Amino acid sequence: MSFRLRGFEATELNPNLDANSCEKRGKQSITDLGDGSEVVYVPRFLSAERAWAWFDYLDKEIPWTRPLIHVFGRSCLQPRDSCYVASEGLTALKYSGYQPHVHEALPGTRFNSLLLNRYKHGSDYVAWHSDDEKLYGSTPKIASVSFGCEREFLLKKKPVKKEASNASEEQRHKRLKISCQDHHSFLLKHGSLLVMRGYTQRDWLHSVPKRAKSNSVRINLTFRQIVMCKMP
Repeated sequence: MSFRLRGFEATELNPNLDANSCEKRGKQSITDLGDGSEVVYVPRFLSAERAWAWFDYLDKEIPWTRPLIHVFGRSCLQPRDSCYVASEGLTALKYSGYQPHVHEALPGTRFNSLLLNRYKHGSDYVAWHSDDEKLYGSTPKIASVSFGCEREFLLKKKPVKKEASNASEEQRHKRLKISCQDHHSFLLKHGSLLVMRGYTQRDWLHSVPKRAKSNSVRINLTFRQIVMCKMP
C-alpha cells in the first residue's frame, strides 16, 4: 500500500517517495474482531528515517487549525490540531458542528480524503467514537499512519441491549466470556500503519486517550474513501 500526499506547495522538504523507489514494509498483524470486523497493524510501515522526514514536513508545512466545536450542547476548542484534504468535488467533512476547509486535492490513490491530526502533548486526545457516517459506505476501510510520539489506540465493542432477566446461567456465562474480548489496545509507533476494515465502524468505538507522560508531538494521517452517491 502506497500513499502520495500531493497538492500542498512543493518544497525541498517534501518527503514523497520517488516513483521508482520502494521500502521494505514490516510484518503485519491481523486482529479478527469477529462478525466481519478486522484491524491490520504494521509497526514498521515506514523506515525511521523516512518517517522523521514526513514528521518534520507535516509539522512545519501543514496549515494546522484548532477549531471551536460543539459537544453536548456546549462549545469548546477541539483537543488537537487538524487539517482536512479531499479530492475536488467531494462532500466536505463535517463533525461536531465544525466544517474544515478543503485545502487541496489528494489524487492518484484509492483513498480520496485525508484527515490530519496533531497531538501536541498528552492532554490532546480524541474521545470514543466511530467513523460510521453514511458518506463512507457500510464497510469503510480507514488507514491511519502515525508519526512522532507513541500513543495508545483503543477499541471497544459498542454496547448491546441487555439480555432478558430470565436468561439462563449458561447464556450469562457465555456473554461474560465474550465481553472479555471486547477491548483491544494498540501502541501506535512512529512510522506505523493501522487499518480498520469490514464492519469495525458499525460495531466498534475507538479513541486515543489522554496520557500525562506523553510530552511530545504526535501526527496522524487518516486516509478514507468517500462514497459518491448518484443524484436522483
